[in-house]
Amino acid sequence: MRITTWNVNGIRAVVNKDGFRWMDEVKPDILGLQEIKAKPQQVPQFLREHLEYQSFWNSAERPGYSGTAVLFKKEPLSIQAGLGMEEFDNEGRTIRIEYPEFFLYVIYFPNGGPENRRVPYKLEFYARLLELCDEHHAKGENVILTGDFNTAHNEIDLANPKSNQKNTGFLPEERAWIDKYLEHNFVDAYRSLYPNKVGYTWWDYRTNARPRNVGWRLDYFLVSTELMPRVKAVEIHDDVMGSDHCPVSLILRD
Repeated sequence: MRITTWNVNGIRAVVNKDGFRWMDEVKPDILGLQEIKAKPQQVPQFLREHLEYQSFWNSAERPGYSGTAVLFKKEPLSIQAGLGMEEFDNEGRTIRIEYPEFFLYVIYFPNGGPENRRVPYKLEFYARLLELCDEHHAKGENVILTGDFNTAHNEIDLANPKSNQKNTGFLPEERAWIDKYLEHNFVDAYRSLYPNKVGYTWWDYRTNARPRNVGWRLDYFLVSTELMPRVKAVEIHDDVMGSDHCPVSLILRD
């Protein structure tokens, strides 16, 4: 099974640029999208072109902002939008789908915002989600968290760690939450498989960072420890254009 995540930074622009052509080669079984910035009826051509998928959308109340979507070939046992808290759910940041082997969360974590003003909100989001994950683990359920975490965990995960220590995305208090998830029965699948590999998933448009590969690894798969033996690989598709992020795939053994 191949699960792929991609922050599209506006799905209508990606569709207009034929930015989903890569799917014909990668062929994800499940595709989680973040920052769709649209309602499903605003992108009918995308849905028509990929009729082998069913889809579920969790758009933000605010037009043209945030939002998540998931496309899947195999019908899940259940599907749910949000975390059960209005202050997070009105931004359309989370979709949970259930399969017999695991619960998959497709997530667009908040950005800390200008002057780090939204960092407290971001950390509260991390805390609420971890509470739900702890409940899953207490029941013996496996969980996969994927999406744009908006945090680079360690220095290896961004090109310029020293100059970003006071910037959101690499603040100590943000990075500490990734540590906390790893202490709560999760594994960073990419870093576990490739301890010393440098791979980025986001490049700043404003500084034309992508051609120079001055990037950050912000898009993750955190996998329950008990599920890790099924993880065969994690692939960063850094040749896929169309967004300031690139897709990332988790491959599970059958």
